[in-house]
Amino acid sequence: MENDDKKWFVLRDLKRANSNSPAYKELKEMKFEVFTPMRWRITGHGGKKVRELVPFIQDLVFVHDTYERVDDVVNRIPTLQFRFGRGMGYREPMTVRTEDMDRFMTAVAHTEDPVYFAPGEITPDMYGRTVRIIGGFLDGFEGKLLKSRGSRMRTLLVEIPGHITMAVKIHADYVEIV
Repeated sequence: MENDDKKWFVLRDLKRANSNSPAYKELKEMKFEVFTPMRWRITGHGGKKVRELVPFIQDLVFVHDTYERVDDVVNRIPTLQFRFGRGMGYREPMTVRTEDMDRFMTAVAHTEDPVYFAPGEITPDMYGRTVRIIGGFLDGFEGKLLKSRGSRMRTLLVEIPGHITMAVKIHADYVEIV
């Protein structure tokens, strides 16, 4: 298996949100490289409030491997499906560029409590200026700022186009207008 054949595939997990074995856990156990944007949620279990880590978008799973391996697993697990995009070829599964995934996963890994936005939640008038980050864990990143006024902190939007966007707080000193 050549590394060049590996892609980030976008999958749907059709299991219920309260399932004990969601697809991202099953895929990790099968030694796949998996990414699912997670958030903290307070839930009630047996009359007690519990803080647990849950997927931000319950059915969204990114898997990095060859088409053949991912297709084999999708065919074996009836609650797992490829996502298909409109305007793409017939039965052409959605993929995400490796650079976009690496960038997004780096931002998530260095953010204590990430704030996610589903597609369509951020409107064009919410986007601010295009910037480049100089220094810090996002050194070299380019993106758009979320419009805000009066704070020394800026909010950089890091996205996987068409799937999910994340807001990262950046000190204004690290921001360079492009």
